[in-house]
Amino acid sequence: MKNLLLTIFACLVYFAGQAQDILIKRNGDEVEVKVLEINLQEVKYKRFDNLEGPVISIAKADVFMIKYENGTKVTMNEMRPAAQQPVYARPNNQQQSLKLSGPRLGFTVLSQNYRDHIKSDYDTNVSALMTQFGWQFETRVFTLENGTSGLFEFVPLIGGLEQGKFLPSLSALVGIRGAKGLEFGVGPNVSLGGAGLVLAVGTNFQSQGVNFPVNFAVAPSKDGARFSLLFGFNSRKY
Repeated sequence: MKNLLLTIFACLVYFAGQAQDILIKRNGDEVEVKVLEINLQEVKYKRFDNLEGPVISIAKADVFMIKYENGTKVTMNEMRPAAQQPVYARPNNQQQSLKLSGPRLGFTVLSQNYRDHIKSDYDTNVSALMTQFGWQFETRVFTLENGTSGLFEFVPLIGGLEQGKFLPSLSALVGIRGAKGLEFGVGPNVSLGGAGLVLAVGTNFQSQGVNFPVNFAVAPSKDGARFSLLFGFNSRKY
């Protein structure tokens, strides 16, 4: 288990350290890119997930901000005449909440104490490793100019189906996601083992407008701990 945790942590550090620019559009979309040129009318770039692909151009009027890999950022607001401001642009303090949702799947490792508790209270045997299936409901509450976002997530899961078991759990997390996708969250968790806290870290990949989150979560409680690795995807909806 220790080696597994170290491997997951190393992977997260590696992906977080990848050097890419972040292009934030005025509609709230964020794209991982390599910026090539900014002229009077356009921003030219290549997608970070396809650096050998074509050069893409986007009108500066549709770009809110570019955050470069070294942490510096350029906001396009002051580079455009006021008459060109689009009707859908909103001041930062009037941003709409961005809602994302999608399926989650993965697996959970159960401590011996947790398995003993399930055996004692529900007269059922559960293996140390079980699958998880569920859904993630996410609301992006705000996005700062540096690309950092505040999140609220609600994640219901069903575990143990491969063993013929029905082991539900519910988690509600408040967290922060950085401009490069690295995120952290904490909140309450309820399962057959009782109530407790859940701590989660992860990263978020983007490809063609779709998000692919990967998260590792620990749910300690007085009846034993659970360790989960979850994958999924979600779409954007205002």
